[in-house]
Amino acid sequence: MRYSHAELVAHPQLLGAIRTLARHLRAAYNDNPRIARLLSAHQKWLMTQAGMALNLRNKPHGFTVAQLRELVTDNGIASRNTVQNYLDQLEIYRYSERVSPLTVRPRRYRATAISEQSMVMWYTANLAALDGMDGGIRAAQMMARPELAFHAQPIAALNCIADKAWVDPPERVGLFLWTEAGALVMDEFISRIEDAGRQNDRIDIGYVDARALSAEFMMSRTHLQRLLNKAAEQGTIGWHDDSIRSGMWFSRDFLDEYCNWQAIKFVYVNNAFADALEHCAASAP
Repeated sequence: MRYSHAELVAHPQLLGAIRTLARHLRAAYNDNPRIARLLSAHQKWLMTQAGMALNLRNKPHGFTVAQLRELVTDNGIASRNTVQNYLDQLEIYRYSERVSPLTVRPRRYRATAISEQSMVMWYTANLAALDGMDGGIRAAQMMARPELAFHAQPIAALNCIADKAWVDPPERVGLFLWTEAGALVMDEFISRIEDAGRQNDRIDIGYVDARALSAEFMMSRTHLQRLLNKAAEQGTIGWHDDSIRSGMWFSRDFLDEYCNWQAIKFVYVNNAFADALEHCAASAP
């Protein structure tokens, strides 16, 4: 089943799908914080997806720094130096490696096995969230045939990167997403939502312990508190009795804005997976 953005936004189970994914990503962070942080801020998310797309499209020869720089800089994601620094970081943590022979120029890189496995898990989690909307079996299909991700991920990633509405999220969404570990904060907040009835302008997300949350996400408490205060100034979040020791609420219009933005990615992930199924069926003997 394919979806348009309008169809997903209108789907009554969209919030449930986004919440399911948020809870999965929170659990994934607990399992492996270091690799989960590769998707914890929007710029990192975009560079990680771009690198993986090039990796899968150029198997087994790998990709060059120039190829990644071109893809990233041409779409206004990051500077040339940021791309190089990010690749160096991936190599240090053994999420990428240089392709032999190492003396040949230009140097070529490829994702390590754990990076590819993590991307398959991320893609499967997105498909499972979509399955929760319409009773599909995408996640089961992916788990049975992980190679489907190797065809689907480059399509989904490159479509996301080419879509300015995804690359440049709405201002209030971007406040969180462009911040280091900000995506983790959003996942935490979304995962807490229980009652999001349309009649509620303010949606309760319970008490947020900034000290504990900042420690868990390895970010400065001052940095997190500044982020929350800025969001409160925008009317995005607030405290029920105007005290940071009380429970917090999420504004309905911000939640809708965030869901509409997440739907962009869901469309590309879903439709790329449909393409992968068709491609594999057509190429089967």
